[in-house]
Amino acid sequence: MIIILILIFLIIALFLSGFRTGKWSLWNKAVRTIITISAAAYFTFWFVERSVSQFLENSLAVQVINYLPQPIDFYIIRIQDGEKETKYLSKHVGQIRPEYFRIEYLNMQKSSEFWVVGYIGKNKLVYFSQVAVPNKNEDKIIEVKNYINHSLKLSAVATEKIGELKYDNIKLSIWVTLDLLLIFLNAVLLFRSSKKN
Repeated sequence: MIIILILIFLIIALFLSGFRTGKWSLWNKAVRTIITISAAAYFTFWFVERSVSQFLENSLAVQVINYLPQPIDFYIIRIQDGEKETKYLSKHVGQIRPEYFRIEYLNMQKSSEFWVVGYIGKNKLVYFSQVAVPNKNEDKIIEVKNYINHSLKLSAVATEKIGELKYDNIKLSIWVTLDLLLIFLNAVLLFRSSKKN
């Protein structure tokens, strides 16, 4: 994973900051500067891409409306046709308050079905429905009015996939936080050394 590789380079840059004198000091600073700026540029691109990527040209807009009397934490699982390794693609919609809605955008080019899963609290599944997409040009409105589970077997699969998504998100957030911290430390050390010069 590129985030872990960037972390390694940032640790090297931090280690090199301890050697500021000698004949290699100019090269040392140049390498540290390149690593820090490249890492900052990558994460800037990464954050922008993750923010904008949902608004795809051919994406399907899915509006989830919560009519239940309490906030529900919703997930969408897209089923990819003909895939084995990445058959289920999970996405966290977020917690939706009563009488509110949220819109998600799904790339349905290789899919004809998605699931909507709702939780109260961390693990209490209160809503599960399968949504077929016969027409990929027509946006979907999901109105959640009842506590229902259309399939115990499929909702068990959904719970497993959402658990994997949560675990992956925790791992990713740890790596990203470490990277951002090291970018900040390297930038501060570079700024201090340039100020002294």
